[in-house]
Amino acid sequence: MKVVKKQTNATDCIVCGTENPNGVHASFYEMEDGSLRALFHFDAKHQSYPERTHGGLIAGIIDESIGRAIWIKKPGAYACTLKLNIEYHKGVPYGVPLVCKAYIDHVDNICFKGHAEICNEKGEMLAKGTALYMFLTLKQISPEEDVKEEDINVFVPDNVTEID
Repeated sequence: MKVVKKQTNATDCIVCGTENPNGVHASFYEMEDGSLRALFHFDAKHQSYPERTHGGLIAGIIDESIGRAIWIKKPGAYACTLKLNIEYHKGVPYGVPLVCKAYIDHVDNICFKGHAEICNEKGEMLAKGTALYMFLTLKQISPEEDVKEEDINVFVPDNVTEID
């Protein structure tokens, strides 16, 4: 499927932060069918049991992916998670390419809902989740005076044009 647009990253986010040494460094892409794809891989530093990624980081990728999928319908919108439900179906390995596919199911003026799943290179679903978010302004989310838009909107170019 064709990539329509690559989304920006943040600097310090645990999921997408370009400068976070412990982060996942995921990249997010808006797709031609209106869904979002995250490309990433976990590292050994993200493990729980040997050869398995910690469930909290799996939940983090699903949460971030659904939360970013709203930018396809409402560019520049900010929101916070109200509810997150995760199902772990198979162990999620680290050190291998993974994709998270996210979709928006409902949007109104106050909130939105979506769902996502993490798949391996074979297309096998490893984990999935649903989430509910409330729209907020950036100042409501991070009231610190030194929060800068450029710290949460860093463009990292690449040449990804298609994702399964």
